[in-house]
Amino acid sequence: MACALGAWLRRGAKSAALVAASDKASGRRGAEPSAATGSRTSPNVRIVRIRWGDCDPAGIIFNPRLFEILDDSTAALFEAALGMTKRRMLEVHNCAGIAVVHTAATFHSPLRFGDDVAVESAITFGRSSFKVEHRVHLGSRLCAEGTETRVWMVRDGTGALKGSPIPADVLQKFRPGVSGELKAPTRDPRT
Repeated sequence: MACALGAWLRRGAKSAALVAASDKASGRRGAEPSAATGSRTSPNVRIVRIRWGDCDPAGIIFNPRLFEILDDSTAALFEAALGMTKRRMLEVHNCAGIAVVHTAATFHSPLRFGDDVAVESAITFGRSSFKVEHRVHLGSRLCAEGTETRVWMVRDGTGALKGSPIPADVLQKFRPGVSGELKAPTRDPRT
């Protein structure tokens, strides 16, 4: 798994450089690069057990369940970096949510009832949006990959939802050396 993880991180560094170059060329301005905009965080890793109810009649994971696992992994990534629950994060930052505007998954190998899988999740931040990339491994085998593009949402004076710049203190917590280091696997709270 270390080789696959290393290759993924190297690919991520290249992607982050392309995002930063694209932002610079287009004149887009976000938070300072030192606050993690345009750079990929090191992945957070959590262990998830595939439950009976996650599977279809063929005994493999029912695809909507993978998206649920990815959503939970995004919340776990924020909780690990910020040191608070998602609910508390929303309260502290007056955030209405982190809305999903695009999601995709690729299945490489079946996930089955009882499998304990490692879900690696890393974020690349923009100004008000961010992309979360997930890789799901069973041992050394890559079983699935998923992405989520999300927007930091607030309510305006009328109560309508709108995108808002990601707070600098949130970005700061994801800086390498502050947090975002490869975490020890955590057990899925559902099991």
